Amino acid sequence: MNTVTFRFPQPLYVALVGHLFPGDNDEHGAVIAAGICESERGTRLLARRLFLARDGVDYVPGKHGYRALTADFVARVSNQCARQNLCYFAVHCHGGDDSVGFSSADLRSHKRGYPALLDITNGGPVGALVFARNAVAGRVWTRNDVLPLDNTVVVGPNIQRLHSAPESDVRAFDPIYHRQSLIFGSAGQHLLRKTKVGIIGLGGAGSLLNEWLAKLGIGEIVAVDYDRLDPTNQPRIPGATRWDAQAFLLTRQWSPFQRLGQWLAKYKVHVARRVALRANPRIHYRAIVGNVTFRDVALLLKDVDYLFLCADSAQCRLVFNALVHQYLLPGVQVGSKVPIDGQTGFIVEPFTVTRPVMPFPEGGCLLCNELISAAQLQEEALSEAERKRQAYVEDPLVVAPSLITLNAVACAPAANDFLFGYFALLNKHVKRGYLMNFCRDRRWSHVDSRADDTCLHCGTAIGSIFARGDRAELPCRTR
Repeated sequence: MNTVTFRFPQPLYVALVGHLFPGDNDEHGAVIAAGICESERGTRLLARRLFLARDGVDYVPGKHGYRALTADFVARVSNQCARQNLCYFAVHCHGGDDSVGFSSADLRSHKRGYPALLDITNGGPVGALVFARNAVAGRVWTRNDVLPLDNTVVVGPNIQRLHSAPESDVRAFDPIYHRQSLIFGSAGQHLLRKTKVGIIGLGGAGSLLNEWLAKLGIGEIVAVDYDRLDPTNQPRIPGATRWDAQAFLLTRQWSPFQRLGQWLAKYKVHVARRVALRANPRIHYRAIVGNVTFRDVALLLKDVDYLFLCADSAQCRLVFNALVHQYLLPGVQVGSKVPIDGQTGFIVEPFTVTRPVMPFPEGGCLLCNELISAAQLQEEALSEAERKRQAYVEDPLVVAPSLITLNAVACAPAANDFLFGYFALLNKHVKRGYLMNFCRDRRWSHVDSRADDTCLHCGTAIGSIFARGDRAELPCRTR
């Protein structure tokens, strides 16, 4: 059966709940314009824009029920949804706290109105949500079926999950996870087993996160990297051996041996899969030998529950940032750098970065914070020969310094943010923004993130990709 989930960016959800529950114990209404993501895991509806119905003007006493949206309001909003290729969902509230459901009058109104709305919105889907203070129920109408809403997810630093009624907290889990279940509970361990995580880049940082996530009991990992091991990066990748890197061939002077070693060296994602399966034999592991900047590869990540970026090209940053905002995915970028003074050759100031990116304005958008260089994007789009002609590559033998310990410093906060945020255990007023660590000073620094209302990723202007899901194009290359 096709499972249906509704995903909200946290600020939009807070605004909606504030409108529905102002403290007067009355019923209020609104409409959500949503994008959609369809995959093998089911359907995700992605809240993009909120239309608040004014009491007594747009939301009035109904002929067949207590309250109803006016025909003018429905026509105006549904036409906007049709023009922008978005889905229409009517919203109202009922009393109560932890359980909610549609009344018989609600269900009759759906039958009267939604077939016509499917035509107006060019096939929808359309539907309705009903809220209690801590519960959400819904029905989704398509051309072929009417589906119940399985759950609602609010995406923010703390992930909130809502259902139509409380779920049972009794779950069986493998006793090897007993110690961590003392923090997250048996239901939490069960949730990890159902969780799908994406990792872009399985080098020094990605390989660490890969092993940690597998040991935590994550149910599925989608790992994307096109690179093979070599002797220079083998020491920084957990579980990698000299045989995997073909060190005995690649360190020979004779070029045929080196070419053979390059051909026989294992792909990083294949080493990562071996490490993950040793840590957790029950994990479902998808090792993708590919480049996330290609559309068919990037789309394999559109339905993950959390996304880690551990590759440092501008194009990878662009695609990661687009996935986060277009499909309402929580994510984080990690990295480390050891700058070298070009004149003296001395180390300047090694540092690590951990950049959480949430799908809403001021959520850490890499584009708004000028962390995706247009010049670097242009450089990376050139062929190797073109880069050499334009002097982008001065010396192909120069390799940036790197340490597994620096990678670990960047990855640890990212993994902890994922865990504690995924179970809504971060402090309510946790400070947003990026973290930097300057190891020579033993100093952590917090960097505030900015937002641009006109941003094509996190903004909600008509041309933006925010929460459009499958109804917008990712900024990728095609083969």
